[in-house]
Amino acid sequence: MTFDVEAIRAQFPALHQPTEGGKIPLFLDNPAGTQVPQSVIDAVTAYYTHMNANSGGIFAGSHQNDAMVQRVRELAADFLNAPSADEIVFGANMTTLNFALSRALGKTLSPGDEIVLTRMDHDANVQPWRRIAEDYNLVVRWADIHTDDCTLDMDSLEAALTERTKIVATVHASNAAGTINPVKQIADMAHAAGALYVIDGVQSTPHIPIDVQAIGCDFFLCSAYKYFGPHIGVMWGRYDLLGSLPVYKVRPSKDKPPHRWETGTPSFETIAAVGAALEYLAKIGREYGADYRVEFSDFSGTRQDLKAAMTVLGVYERELAAHLIEVLQRTPGVRIAGITDPKRLNERVPTVIFTKEGYTPLAINEHLASNTIYAWNGNYYAVEIMKRLGYEENGMVRVGLAHYNTHAEIDRFGEMLAEL
Repeated sequence: MTFDVEAIRAQFPALHQPTEGGKIPLFLDNPAGTQVPQSVIDAVTAYYTHMNANSGGIFAGSHQNDAMVQRVRELAADFLNAPSADEIVFGANMTTLNFALSRALGKTLSPGDEIVLTRMDHDANVQPWRRIAEDYNLVVRWADIHTDDCTLDMDSLEAALTERTKIVATVHASNAAGTINPVKQIADMAHAAGALYVIDGVQSTPHIPIDVQAIGCDFFLCSAYKYFGPHIGVMWGRYDLLGSLPVYKVRPSKDKPPHRWETGTPSFETIAAVGAALEYLAKIGREYGADYRVEFSDFSGTRQDLKAAMTVLGVYERELAAHLIEVLQRTPGVRIAGITDPKRLNERVPTVIFTKEGYTPLAINEHLASNTIYAWNGNYYAVEIMKRLGYEENGMVRVGLAHYNTHAEIDRFGEMLAEL
């Protein structure tokens, strides 16, 4: 079947809710968080109605709760192609999970050991590592970017690796410029140096199929609210590492993965909603992914559905990205940072940053917001790349597409931008 964006949009209540002024919003703030389908909203209601109980009880509500959590772990393992559902950890958000991970890893390191970071990353994959470097007298080394297209400078990454490198932490896809990094190559480089490889996959998971086994990373972190789910973080890690690292936990909690990483009572209602979001994506794979399933013949069932779904979404979103970039390029005074070559759109996700001569990013977004177009300005916590591009003071405008956006919405955005 041809991808039917209107049928998709019909499942998202927020896309049809007018503001107080009576206008329907145009959501281009998706890199900061996507809207959710009705099924995700219903999952939260159903949780509170049918199984609102804590884990580990001997009564029916608790049994239902625990069965639900296990089912969602299995779905998340399918989504990431994790070897085991017991490698899926839920937490408050990706940042909190990464601080827990860095703190645990920090206790295994010695003064003078090195951590390699990049100038491309969101601060959630920078500051956790800088903090343990301060705490344990470690050395932080940096990989640079090519400012002409905002791609990672792989030569500088290789130069940063030494016999003292213990951790390499990079983003999968930039939350600013949208660049997709060659993560399998980075994993190989990190492991050749004897280091662990940690990936921030927050911006890649909404747009491309993820396979942690094919990548070969050691940890992969993401946020469900970036792929049409609730505000909750998800971390995958190798079972041996999840089971052996010195995590901070309370004594009565189970001392085995994934439970030893989940401090306190989890947000069960949002875990239920994660399951609904992944089932929504799997349904897309079943309905629209027939032409792509052959690419994933090694998979079956829900894993194949999810891989096909993310391929379908990627194809449609690249069409949107080409249109968005074309609209920006024909707008006088606009400068885009990042990949713009139509032949290279498979090297980026549909998140685009730009400036317009004569206007601050804030002024541009104020104009867009007055026309109910939601976008972002500033650094979006991508501190290092804004410094590197020379926009540390005011940042840039960021617009990001999701599979529920349309070509008509891009044209509307272009018209409003041209009014400046």
